[in-house]
Amino acid sequence: MLNSQINLKSEITCPHCHTKKIEIMPTDACQWFYECTHCYALLKPLEGDCCVFCSYGTVPCPPVQEAKLSGKTSCCCQCESK
Repeated sequence: MLNSQINLKSEITCPHCHTKKIEIMPTDACQWFYECTHCYALLKPLEGDCCVFCSYGTVPCPPVQEAKLSGKTSCCCQCESK
């Protein structure tokens, strides 16, 4: 089963203040915004990424992970998987 191989925890790093925090990623949607818990910067995905976890996290979002495991080339938001 693919879902058992999906990692839902990712350490997100703020590019402004470098604060790191482990977060649980949603499984039903991409997370387009994330507010840093230290400097309160509003993070948005970098160009070509579908969510903040793909841009600033240690683990890509669940749809990208699932695409890699199943051999697909794209994720939920039409971006290329990493």
